[in-house]
Amino acid sequence: MAVATAVAAVPLAAALTVGSAAPLAPPLGACTGPDCPAVWPGPNNGDFTGRDASINVFTGGNYTVNGRAAEAEGKIVTLGNLTVDKNGGGVYNMGVVGVGSRVVPPNGSDFVTTGGNVDVKSGNSILIGGSDSHGPAFGNLRHAGSVTGTVSIDPTGQSIQDPNAAAPYQTVLTRIEEVSDCVGQAAATGTVDVSSSQATFTGDGTSTKQVFNVTQNLTSPTGGQIGLVFTNIPAGATVVVNMLGDSPVINTYTGTGLAGDQTTDMRSKLMYNFPTATSAQILGSAQFQGSVLAGNPGGTTTIAQPGLNGRVYLAGNLIHTGTGGYEIHSYPFDGDLPECRTPSPSP
Repeated sequence: MAVATAVAAVPLAAALTVGSAAPLAPPLGACTGPDCPAVWPGPNNGDFTGRDASINVFTGGNYTVNGRAAEAEGKIVTLGNLTVDKNGGGVYNMGVVGVGSRVVPPNGSDFVTTGGNVDVKSGNSILIGGSDSHGPAFGNLRHAGSVTGTVSIDPTGQSIQDPNAAAPYQTVLTRIEEVSDCVGQAAATGTVDVSSSQATFTGDGTSTKQVFNVTQNLTSPTGGQIGLVFTNIPAGATVVVNMLGDSPVINTYTGTGLAGDQTTDMRSKLMYNFPTATSAQILGSAQFQGSVLAGNPGGTTTIAQPGLNGRVYLAGNLIHTGTGGYEIHSYPFDGDLPECRTPSPSP
């Protein structure tokens, strides 16, 4: 007689074990394509430095622009709706920005993809594409839903209505959820000390993956800005800051984007992970360095920094806001993240 075996539902943390390390696979993580730059410059308004086919900003939910947010650089994918409703109106640049890494998506590719509607409120507009002294950078808006309001696309980019626009990226959403959950389970290799003015991350000095598990806000006692300092980190190590809890906040003035700045040097291998947050906030007055990962599809991440320099990979929603000219700049994540595996069943 055949015996039916029931498999109990268990939390992912119980089903997976943290094992080796692995980079994020394309279209996430590192720059892809034949025109990736050998050196990524700090934020600038010069000629285009290269081309990058990887996703720079991904949201599994909705992408909302308000406040005085100004622009987002690189390839952008949102599986939900894209809404631009800035205080006082104005332009929101996408794909190509005035000041950034100046590494833009390949010409003729989809610069912006939405699985829902594009809603640009009265007095606002979206501009996709741009140019430098050598010529244009042009790409498409591919949207599954409707487009309402003013969207300007540099020629010969097009607005393409495609009901299956989001379909190729469903596996990307799953991957972001899985990786964020896995990384959030990693054992700490270092310690975090948060004072009224500074958070100090002290590594173990040897591990190629430096993991810090943070269970409090990275803010002053009153919620204000503090500095972020990393010590005892081996050269070339991947650094993961797991922001644990339901409503974590980072509020910092640390980060300039200039060569020689500690977090600039760490940027390509620095990841801030919000594995379970319902509401995550990255606030402050910096050119914030490093990538952002958030694994809760029901969560919302608010970015309100003058510049965020790195990948933004969210299973849930994004709110890009701020008090003036706030931007997301395209920079790769080249680190090796903790990797999870499903244990083999017992005999």
